Amino acid sequence: MQDAAKKDGVEVNIFACPVAEADDKLAENDVSVILLGPQVRYMLDSFKKKVADKQIPVAVIDMQAYGMMDGEKVLQQGLKLAK
Repeated sequence: MQDAAKKDGVEVNIFACPVAEADDKLAENDVSVILLGPQVRYMLDSFKKKVADKQIPVAVIDMQAYGMMDGEKVLQQGLKLAK
């Protein structure tokens, strides 16, 4: 995603973390979008509830894009949610 953003000239701050560290990361960072890996898609509702008051969009990364490590497609998914 970072390579795709750089190539596209998009200025973004992208980070990944284990689910166990998500609460700390949310408290420490200004988050615009949360993208969950397909392996934790079962936590989608939990994350949506967690950030509902902050109106942060939450989605699961497209499984094919994740599996193919298609950073451009995942970046576009995140940017679309951020609008």
